[in-house]
Amino acid sequence: MDHAPGAFSVSDALELPEVLAGSPELIAGSLGLGRSIRWAHVVAGTGAAQLLDGGELVLTTGAGWPRDTAELDGLARRLAEADPAAVILELGRNFDAAPAPLAAACEAHGIPLIALHREVRFVQITQRIHQRVLADQHEALAARAEVHTMLTELGLNRSPVDYVVERLADTLDATVVLEDSARRVVAWSGPDDADSALAHWGATAQQPPAPADWDRVPVEAQGRRWGRLTALPGPPHPAGRRTVLELGAFALALGRLADPEGEQWLELGSKRLFDVLLGGRYRRADELAVQLAAGGLPVEGRTLLGATLRGIGDFDSTHGHDAPLERAILETALRRAVAPEGRVILAPDTADSGSPMGRAGIGDDGGPVLLALLSFSHDDPRIAGTGEAVPPLAVRLAHELDMLLPETTPAVWRAHLGMGASGTRVRSLITSLEQVRAAGVLDPAARTGRVSVQQAERQPLAYLVRGLSAAPEVQEFAAEALAPLLEHDAASGPGHSGDLLLVLRAYLEHPTNRSLAARRARLSRSVFYQRLALIEELLGVDLADGSVIATLAVALLAKG
Repeated sequence: MDHAPGAFSVSDALELPEVLAGSPELIAGSLGLGRSIRWAHVVAGTGAAQLLDGGELVLTTGAGWPRDTAELDGLARRLAEADPAAVILELGRNFDAAPAPLAAACEAHGIPLIALHREVRFVQITQRIHQRVLADQHEALAARAEVHTMLTELGLNRSPVDYVVERLADTLDATVVLEDSARRVVAWSGPDDADSALAHWGATAQQPPAPADWDRVPVEAQGRRWGRLTALPGPPHPAGRRTVLELGAFALALGRLADPEGEQWLELGSKRLFDVLLGGRYRRADELAVQLAAGGLPVEGRTLLGATLRGIGDFDSTHGHDAPLERAILETALRRAVAPEGRVILAPDTADSGSPMGRAGIGDDGGPVLLALLSFSHDDPRIAGTGEAVPPLAVRLAHELDMLLPETTPAVWRAHLGMGASGTRVRSLITSLEQVRAAGVLDPAARTGRVSVQQAERQPLAYLVRGLSAAPEVQEFAAEALAPLLEHDAASGPGHSGDLLLVLRAYLEHPTNRSLAARRARLSRSVFYQRLALIEELLGVDLADGSVIATLAVALLAKG
């Protein structure tokens, strides 16, 4: 019989005044003092064992017991096999000392054997124990009803998964972890820090067995298992820790049935990790590494980088944008491009509307914007080949998009992949993601199929300037450097074409080949040269001067 935390135990019974009055002495089975008492039962005679269901506190004087050692040994064995919580033997009437066969049987089965050296009234002991057991059962039922009501309300309110886990952790006063079927942590809450709470899930090797003092229950319904709830060690709960977890698992299963695609589970863990990483919600880099590994992104011995992925141009020829489908295709294509050896965590960007990323998860042209954390082995060709003209990862992404895109997708639509600098440490991953996020959309460094690519390792100046562009001093510098052109483009009337910034940008991309720059600006050479002359006049500079080219290039990058 197992000990139920919080239930009335043998050690509790030994503290009762009615038992203490008998001068109790523990003879055997000291390891079983924590066993739970289900009921108290007074027995006599050799047929005592067959009257027991297990878990009772047996009270006896030994009346009717045999004196023959062999018969007494058989009686003791049958009594121990009935698995009572404990045996209390009152000495004096039938036995002067506890029989050795009984002591041996109880010790072998871990059943406490207590001898009473003074006469007591068994009826008082049974009455007091029954009162305590019934009171505990009533408390457990009330606690279970309270937890059930709370979780039912959470289900009716369609409370988010992380809030349900948080309430479970508060109820149990212990850390609670929800994992999905792939062992990735979806949500966790509790008093433990990430190192101790998630180390079990952050293991890169085969997951070790869970400690014996953890309570674990599956989250499943209709024959499908979606994950598991785990409660780390904590105080006992009146309803039983496992019972609370089972009720929580049922509430989560109902929510999962209402979300057949599993989007809430899939997004929750990813959003939490991005919030932790970008919001600095961690104390040490190794603590963040544990959380990333638990979320499905191994860090140790891997090459890491941050990335952005967005759709540019009309995705739907009829309505312009079908954001859910567009995002689903982008996510699926990137996951396939990274698989099977690589790992990726994706989430919609939550930048403010004033950032280069536009509204939360939406680019300036209305398409979805995704943030990505990528992890590859050091020799993975998709990363090892970043020096190639087109990054191998982009080639794989373009191939997967070709397999997924509807035939009706307009030819102008493309996926724009922004790649940050790669590194091997958590801090380099944070820098990489912040870098590529701040850069926004830059002119591509390469194209393949429907994928255009920008790379921090090929466009270091652009990434650097965009990363600093939020500073007031940088914005002031860009505004002053380009002010005459901005004013001229904003004006209307003869001589104000409104394209001087476009012309300047085309020129700065090809300062040594004005004919190519003119073609990029979609102007004739003569008109293009006239625009350049006007720019030089308005700014009072010589566009052939290297320092002027550098100054204006930085100003344009800072302006975005």
